[in-house]
Amino acid sequence: MAVNDTKLATVADAENPAVVCGNVDDSVSSIDFAGRANWLRAAVLGANDGLVSTASLMLGVSAVKPDARAMVVSGFAGLLAGACSMAIGEYVPVCSQRDVEIAELDQAGKRGGDEEKALPSPAQAAAASALAFSVGALLPLLAGGFIVGYNLRVAVVVVVATLALAAFGCVGAVLGRAPVAR
Repeated sequence: MAVNDTKLATVADAENPAVVCGNVDDSVSSIDFAGRANWLRAAVLGANDGLVSTASLMLGVSAVKPDARAMVVSGFAGLLAGACSMAIGEYVPVCSQRDVEIAELDQAGKRGGDEEKALPSPAQAAAASALAFSVGALLPLLAGGFIVGYNLRVAVVVVVATLALAAFGCVGAVLGRAPVAR
């Protein structure tokens, strides 16, 4: 393609306002899949971690003490501890990434422009990760919290966790515009 035939366009994705520059034809809009992948990865990972770790904790405690109260209390404690852990675990690397990107902007002499507005937010990443973990952790808590019989409670928690993992995978594929079946 000749240089004169190439159009450079700046396109902002409505879901992820990071700015993308690249070759664009008039019929197809550009989407920042790399920027979307950052928050999507954190959300799907957080929800999956919340679901699996809380369900596992609840099942482990119930194996020792088949009391519904012990199972729910352990699940709630796991939700709180896990959400805090995920928030801190996401905050630190995003701070590091932001520092590197700011250093690159300083070196290029572009500090203070529109490029700085597109930098990742550590607080936003931490909040999203904690929220996603909490949503995932609530599912086994709600599933096991209202069932009296031990065997049925364990079975329901396992089934809910399995179905929720499949649902989280489908939602992640749809949001990432990837094939759902894969």
